[in-house]
This record gives sequence, structure tokens and C-alpha cells, in this order.
Amino acid sequence: MIKIIVAGFKGKMGSTATKMVLDTPGFELVGVLDPHADESNLNELSEYTEDIPVFHRKEDVLAETSVDVWIDFTIPEVAYENTRFALENSIRPVVGTTGLDEEDVKELQRLADQKRIGGLIAPNFAIGAILMMQFAAQAAKYFPDVEIIELHHDNKLDAPSGTAIKTAEMIVEERGAHQQGHPDEKESLAGARGADYQGMKIHSVRLPGLVAHQQVQFGSTGEGLTIRHDSYDRSSFMTGVALACTKVMENEQLVYGLENLL
Repeated sequence: MIKIIVAGFKGKMGSTATKMVLDTPGFELVGVLDPHADESNLNELSEYTEDIPVFHRKEDVLAETSVDVWIDFTIPEVAYENTRFALENSIRPVVGTTGLDEEDVKELQRLADQKRIGGLIAPNFAIGAILMMQFAAQAAKYFPDVEIIELHHDNKLDAPSGTAIKTAEMIVEERGAHQQGHPDEKESLAGARGADYQGMKIHSVRLPGLVAHQQVQFGSTGEGLTIRHDSYDRSSFMTGVALACTKVMENEQLVYGLENLL
């Protein structure tokens, strides 16, 4: 039985992850964490009947229970501290919070190596999104001119999304830096062409009604190629989260990207 705690359990992704852990054979939810929660037990919320403690301080988790895996869907500043705390206490992190910078990730990986603790930081847990990124990287060998359009709900705090950045990184690994567009191009409105990553443009859309969507648009002489993934419901991420919780128990490294555990 894998003992799991969910940090950020009141958010949309956190609550979906909480229900997934409760419903998955072989998983045991030993607690949830939110410093701002008014509840002391999960069953105080109408959608739960289970007797699960609500922790308000991460230090209390260690005092009251044992944990194998720490699922984190919080915010970047909190996720870094939570992940560091988990690693320092030999708990395996599965982090879906995006917005961690590259140096933070590297520092956490160094700590995981020292502790010989497995874990995962992933910008996206949907299997289809992982395939979309891998297909896009392969296509970039033949279609070096590409732009990324990512679309998310209007409560998402970071832009561009972690998935868009990861996709761009994977494309650059295959094609290298490549300047696109007309060299004399000028924006009549600042930002109209989007963010620039090694010559490719990334555009972020934030609108109510969206969940998580990304389109990778390739162009070449006389033809185009579009690779798109859509998550219509947050349940699409849970197969990947469940897989990660199992796989990190076998690992001794903190990896970035779910594709490294597939």
C-alpha cells in the first residue's frame, strides 16, 4: 500500500487528485494539506465521507503519520518549499505545480540525488499531452518553422504554460535555435507576436471555459502540420498522476517530465 498526502487539496487539480487516490486500489490517502483550510478532517466537506486528517502545517504531517508519496498541486513558491521538505524527509514528490524555474528544479534534483529518493516534476500528466510533445519534437526535424499556441482557463497564474515551455525545449533539442519570420518584422502592439524561445513564438490564451489545450503549428513551403492536444476535464491528468505515484517508488532520481517514467 502506497501512503499518499495531497498538498493543495482544495484546488481544482488537488481535489481531483484527492478523489483519484481515494478511488485507486493500492493507494492510501493518509492526509491532505492546506495552510488556509478551516477544516480539520476531510469529512467536514460535503463531497467526502472518509476520515482523513487535514494538515495546516507540513511539519505536522511527520508528527502524525508516515508518508511515501507527496502529491503537490499548489503554487510555485509553495511547491518548491514543499518538494524540498518532502525530499529532506525521504518522501517521494509528485509535483504538478508549474512555474518552477530551471535553477529550482536543478537544486531539487541535486538534493534527490544526495538522498537517493525518486520523484517527478511534470508540467503535464495527460498521456496525450506527452505524446503531443514527443510528436512535435520529431516533426521539428523536418519542419523547423513552428509556433506554439497554448490555451488555459483564466485562473492559471503562469504564462506560458509549463507544457509549452517543455515542448519548446524538446523542439530545440532536435532543431537547435532557428530564427523565424521576416528579419524586419515590427510589432505595432507590444507582445503581438508572443514570447520568443530560441526563435520560435509561444502564445498564451486565458479564457473561462477552457481547461488545458495546446496546438503546435508547423509551416513549410506549400504545406502545414498541426499537432494538437485537448484536455476537456481534469480527470485526463489522473492516469499520469497515478502512474507517477507508482513509478517513483522504484526510482532514485527526481525527473522532469512524465515521459521519463513511461
